Amino acid sequence: MSTLTKFKSNQASSLSFSESKMKISMEDGREISIPLEWFPTLKNASDAELNNWRFIGDGEGIHWEDLDEDLLISELIS
Repeated sequence: MSTLTKFKSNQASSLSFSESKMKISMEDGREISIPLEWFPTLKNASDAELNNWRFIGDGEGIHWEDLDEDLLISELIS
């Protein structure tokens, strides 16, 4: 018998960065790591620009005001 719960959320709960990756924690407990190489605007951003973000749509997306960049979580995990 499986105990896997089918609760999957497309809402992020936290975001952090390493030198080469963006790390996103999801509301349902999943954690994903995405290469910054995929997003030249983010890869070339200063630390201040990179860390000036906010969740939009209750965690359905991420917005960087200084960079005029928006990412949808569902597009990152599909």
